[in-house]
Amino acid sequence: MRKMISAVSPHFHSPRTTRSIMLDVIIALAPAMIASVIWFGLRSMLVIADCVAVCLLSEWGFEKLCKKENTVGDLSAVVTGIILALNLPVTIPLWQATLGSVVAIVVVKQLFGGIGQNFANPAATARIILMTAFSGTMTSWAVPKAFDMTATMAPDAVTGATPLSLMAKGDTESLPSYLDMLLGNTGGCLGETCALALILGGIYLMVRRVITWHTPVAFIGTVALMSLVCGKDVLAQVLSGGLMIGAFFMATDYSSTPANKWGKIIFGVGCGLITILIRFWGNFPEGVSFSLLLMNILTPYIEKLTRSKPLAGEVDES
Repeated sequence: MRKMISAVSPHFHSPRTTRSIMLDVIIALAPAMIASVIWFGLRSMLVIADCVAVCLLSEWGFEKLCKKENTVGDLSAVVTGIILALNLPVTIPLWQATLGSVVAIVVVKQLFGGIGQNFANPAATARIILMTAFSGTMTSWAVPKAFDMTATMAPDAVTGATPLSLMAKGDTESLPSYLDMLLGNTGGCLGETCALALILGGIYLMVRRVITWHTPVAFIGTVALMSLVCGKDVLAQVLSGGLMIGAFFMATDYSSTPANKWGKIIFGVGCGLITILIRFWGNFPEGVSFSLLLMNILTPYIEKLTRSKPLAGEVDES
């Protein structure tokens, strides 16, 4: 008779590692990084390199100081650095980008226990802190100049408005075309202007099964539906701002968002509603990062509301 072996969960093991998942995310972000160089010049590479390097150094240094296992090799710090950089304007002073990177890794991630333990998305939280502390430089947008590699190297780079700020002022006549917004020929942060690059990256992640469709579709769909209900330009609202990068790359963060299907949908709908509230009636033209942080806080309650009950049993709420 064979010996029966019992063990605690998990009973299913996947060959996928954190490193392989993060590598897929980096590949998915590559089109947005390439687009940022095309539209904003070589300084975009400098901002991305600075954020990635500081995130890696912060993670290594904090874990060394606290005598913890080194996790730099899992590439999660690289992903955080790239996403944060893509949420910054190309003209941002590098010391501010450095500060944001330290906050993302040390304050938001490591102080809460490291990867998988952070309650909020590190890049979104760091962007909000930078937006609050340095609103001037965080809302200074360079006019994109395709294939001009030195376009934003000069300190007197020409600045322009983003589509969201134009819509907030009611200046719809100055809005760029839908094609320009799709390709990235608009003012904005490095990685949020080219919607096409972000959509391609999101599709890649879904094909690779790194993320599911539930949160991105619920997030983008809610913004589109509420824009229609409120009589706004639906396509302009969907293609503008940080909606695409937020929906595909930040609202799908494993550790700070719900894990089950209905939880993901509720999370996405909540993000969409808060984004619309801030865009249409708030003091900021954009609300994606704020919506992510607020919904991150609600994630434990969403998980509790949508968790599965044991087969033929009831969940003990005591």
